[in-house]
Amino acid sequence: MKNVLKILVALLAVTPLYVHSGGDPEYVEFPEDYDKAFTQYATANRANQKQVAKLYANETAIASYQKSQRGAPGSVVVMEIYSPKTDAEGKPVPGDDGIFVIDSLAAVAVMEKRDDWNEAYPVENRVGNWGFAVYNPDGTEKSNDLNCVECHTPLSSQDYLFTYHKLVDFVKNH
Repeated sequence: MKNVLKILVALLAVTPLYVHSGGDPEYVEFPEDYDKAFTQYATANRANQKQVAKLYANETAIASYQKSQRGAPGSVVVMEIYSPKTDAEGKPVPGDDGIFVIDSLAAVAVMEKRDDWNEAYPVENRVGNWGFAVYNPDGTEKSNDLNCVECHTPLSSQDYLFTYHKLVDFVKNH
């Protein structure tokens, strides 16, 4: 039994531990100039996380949601995640429109839909052919403890997007 434990400890010592970063920036790249090239379709409070999100979609996503209930391959959705200003009690300060007053950009989350992912990109790190990555505001990789796939998987009827209805409503009205 001691030998089995020694072997197990030795294997664990030399085996790299997999830590899910909540995204795969090696496959889902940061879209340069998305704030100029993409369409901003919504701004919303993320009240459960005390954040503000500005949401953008590329032309492929906009065009595909005008025609269908699913994003076409090549669709990219970006969420800028902002920290809000807080009051003396640490509560987010709402603006006149109810949206929290923005303090600073904290992260940029990217979802990209493709049907030709590199086979090295593990299928368990994607959902509905959507891949995920989280970046710092400057476009460098951001450490993230959340598992994107886990949270987005229950949203299959919404093409795996939390903001599906905001995006569909936007494209119907523009």
